Amino acid sequence: MGVLEHSYRKTVNVLLLARLIILFGAIVLGARMGSVAIGFAGGLGVLVLGLTGVPVSADAIPFDVIGIIMCVIAAIAAMQLAGGMDYLVQLAERFLRRNPKRVTLYAPIVTWLMTVLAGTGHTAFSTLPVIVEVAKEGRVRPSRPLSVAVIASQMAIVASPISAAVVFMASILEPLGVGYLQLLAVMLPATFLAIFPTAWVANRMGKELDDDFVYQQRLRDGLVAPPNGREAAVVKQGAKTSVAIFLIAIVLVMVYATLISDQIGLIQDPAIPRNEAIMAIMLAAAAVILLTSRSQAAEVLNTQVFKSGMSASVCVLGVAWLGTTFINHYLEDIQSIAGDVLQAQPWLLAVVLFFAACLLYSQAATAKALMPAALAIGVSPLTAVAAFPAVSALFVLPTYPTLLAAVEMDDTGSTRIGKYVFDHPFLIPGVICIAIAVALGYAIGAAVL
Repeated sequence: MGVLEHSYRKTVNVLLLARLIILFGAIVLGARMGSVAIGFAGGLGVLVLGLTGVPVSADAIPFDVIGIIMCVIAAIAAMQLAGGMDYLVQLAERFLRRNPKRVTLYAPIVTWLMTVLAGTGHTAFSTLPVIVEVAKEGRVRPSRPLSVAVIASQMAIVASPISAAVVFMASILEPLGVGYLQLLAVMLPATFLAIFPTAWVANRMGKELDDDFVYQQRLRDGLVAPPNGREAAVVKQGAKTSVAIFLIAIVLVMVYATLISDQIGLIQDPAIPRNEAIMAIMLAAAAVILLTSRSQAAEVLNTQVFKSGMSASVCVLGVAWLGTTFINHYLEDIQSIAGDVLQAQPWLLAVVLFFAACLLYSQAATAKALMPAALAIGVSPLTAVAAFPAVSALFVLPTYPTLLAAVEMDDTGSTRIGKYVFDHPFLIPGVICIAIAVALGYAIGAAVL
């Protein structure tokens, strides 16, 4: 009997090791291929896991998360087509140019606010060229504002009223007594206040431009464009209207989600649940924007926001399906091993989420894969809320789209990835920002929840 038991345990351990290799192998493959291939590799990983005996089900696909991302992106893409994004970028540029010397502080405020309002970090793409220009005008090393601006746009996802990550977190926390507005009341100040000490640190990283060998070499080679300012884009006639419609849609989402929440309960047994309401409101907003701006609907498909957002949806589908399939299969083992540890050291949840987000490349996918398991183990709602910002650790591997865009747009060469992969200017500000946001989450959550 002992021999059989030993043989069985050995087989189980070998299978676990093989499946871990499949899990991480698929994620690494996707990261190397980049872009939408991260989702493709996730699907490949699911297929191979299934061939090793892991049950595969479509229930592990976060269709609600993907649906919200797609609908929000559709509304933003319609707003971009109507000129709304150009209008917002102009407002951001005026703010940044008020004092170019302070661009490291102002830039993350801009990207944080735009992401909170839009529910996606892809809005940061449009502001990165402005940040580079303003930094060069103020003789500020562009890697400093760019690094903290990219981090702020990732952190803002966990504070956005319409992000898929926040909506999912609210849905699993409400039965435990934490409402949608309470979650936002913790995440909004925690992530925003974390920007300032992060910007202070980022502003002291790297050499000054005049002392940077790479910059000086690129300057001699004529590869650095002079900071002559950018030509102001012509804002379309319906641009302001499209922004107003989108903002009204956000307010409607927040009001409706509050009215149907368990805490308020003014609408009992609503005909339209919250997730479905968000999707419907966002699609309706897109339709109204197209009607009022008289834009061609087919052109929405060609916008940069739409392409990036649909790519993100595929990535979430593949990677979240892969991660959830693996975790569901080993959930009992995870609970038995991690339960006592997390109850004794609850702050470790943030560490687990941090490293999971590095691999899953999505705040929503990370929350979907791990938060239900954490709560099932017995982690308190306060700990779950406080640790939530850690799902924004998408900057560790320098392959995330906004991070790569920042590297490519900085013609001074100051925002560069070192030969050891992890030695890039986003890592230290990102770790600091998450650590501070988690600490603030505990402090504010203790008062709010």
